[in-house]
Amino acid sequence: MKYYYSVTKDREKELKIKRSTFIAHLHYVQTMQEAKEYISRIAKEHKTANHNCWAYIVGENGETFHSSDAGEPSGTAGQPMMNALKKHDMTNIVAIVTRYFGGVKLGIRGLIEAYGKTVEAAIEIASLKKQIKLSSYQISCGYDLAEQLKYKIEQLNGEVNNVDYTANVTIKISIEEHLKDDLEKYLIELEKAGKLKIIK
Repeated sequence: MKYYYSVTKDREKELKIKRSTFIAHLHYVQTMQEAKEYISRIAKEHKTANHNCWAYIVGENGETFHSSDAGEPSGTAGQPMMNALKKHDMTNIVAIVTRYFGGVKLGIRGLIEAYGKTVEAAIEIASLKKQIKLSSYQISCGYDLAEQLKYKIEQLNGEVNNVDYTANVTIKISIEEHLKDDLEKYLIELEKAGKLKIIK
């Protein structure tokens, strides 16, 4: 399975390139509408800028994407920004690069590099978050089974999130949705045998 990534919180990165100021803004979104609203917000905040170019990708597998050069020569801003996002397998993301022109023209190649590089610099600020759907389970079992169960859960690609030791042992588990079948089957078999109880 191919994984996709996004940011957990907003990122901003400013670069000075041949007197022009380029500011990248990265923001997590789930829909095209959210992306458009964020683009409008940043454009208003930087209404004196020469350009507010943008690119966004949304959808579980990055199936919806769009970009704009916002007045820069065709293909010099939106597409290089999009390429930077796609290079890192990103989705549910909107990138805007605000440009304040500093009086020196960069030329076509220079613009392509500047817009791509500014988004890349914002991406590289910190690790990206994997976009995955998780299934969660909570189970209750006796102390005699707990250690064996924790080991088996991890063998089946699950993650033990919390263990609570009271009269019984309560274990909270999460697993990537596409990997859940074997773990679910194993838990159901043990429940049928009366060895544990699936609470949810």
